[in-house]
Formats: sequence, C-alpha cells, structure tokens
Amino acid sequence: MTVDLLVVRHAQSVWNVAGRWQGHADPPLSADGVAQARTAAERNSADGLADVCSVVSSDLTRARQTAEIIAETLELQPVICDSEWRERDVGLWQGLTSEEIERDYPGALAAGNYPPGWESQESLIERVLQAANRIGERVCDGVVLVVSHAGVIYALERYFDVSFGRTTNLNGLRLGVESGKVSLQGRILLNTDAEAEDRKPTATTERQ
Repeated sequence: MTVDLLVVRHAQSVWNVAGRWQGHADPPLSADGVAQARTAAERNSADGLADVCSVVSSDLTRARQTAEIIAETLELQPVICDSEWRERDVGLWQGLTSEEIERDYPGALAAGNYPPGWESQESLIERVLQAANRIGERVCDGVVLVVSHAGVIYALERYFDVSFGRTTNLNGLRLGVESGKVSLQGRILLNTDAEAEDRKPTATTERQ
C-alpha cells in the first residue's frame, strides 16, 4: 500500500520576517505565521487535508508550532516530532541575512561556495528519505502531513531532478512511499495567498 506524504514548509517565523538564514536555529512563528497556519488548516480541512490521518513535524519550534495549530484544527493530535525532518544545517551562515553573507563572503552565494558546517545534499537526503520510510512503515496506508522546511523541500526537488520552484510558507511537495521506495507525486499548495505575495526573492535554492 502507498502512503502519501504532504511535506510542507512551516508558516512564517520571526526570522523569515527579518530575512535571516535559520538552519538549526530555533526562532518561533511570527504572529502572522500563527494566523497563516490556522487559516491554511481551516481552508483545507475539507479538501487538501481532508484525508490526513496523522501529523509529523520537524523538532524545530517554527515547524512544531505550525504542525500543532494544523493538527488541532484537524483534530489529529498529538503531533509526532522527528528531528530528521529539521532544516539543513547552514553552518556559519546561521542567523545572517543574505546581505550580510554577501558582505562577509563576497560572491559565495552566487557560486554555491558554502561555509564550514554546511550540511551536504547527500547527508540531508539520506536522513529525509529514512524519515519518510519510517512513516511508511508505521502508517502502512493513508495520508500524512509533514511540516518541515524549505531547504528540505529544495533538496528533494534536486534529488528527484525537477526544476527548482520557490517554496513559500505552507507549500511544498507530495511524496509517495511504498515498499521502501519514495517517489515524487507533485507540488501542494496549502497557502495560495503566499504564492501571490510579492516577497523578497530567495538568493539561492538552498535558502531556508
């Protein structure tokens, strides 16, 4: 049997507002982020999230808070936290804005020259695929919402060799898990408002 995973980015955090790279840092949701999560859950409770039987989250606060708000609306508590779904470690860039990175590491963003402590694509994909298969073994059949991070979603896009698509808050990918194999099913939009907003563009496909 196939388990569908709806892997979405957390709602807006206070560091999203400030434009800071988060990585393993643990800032909470902004007030707007709390409202985003609640609105997305209410709008999708009878459609995109109607078949969800379980909610899984990264252990980082911004993801866990998002998951808990959605799970409460869907009456699917408790949320299961799994650190393997957490954001990429961005090393020395954690807490910096893109402007500060360009100032301190001129040209590094454009060239993809990442700093000490940066988690590799191979390491990130290995832990995420393992986490996806653990859900498949536990659930066996059904739809599971996974609240994770943009860097995880971008890494999955690269792994499945699809064109980069900017992931705004509460949007992401649908994965299928069957017999230990993970496949990409397409994109999912829980927050169509975010897709229409004129937000500051990301500097790199690794932006979280």
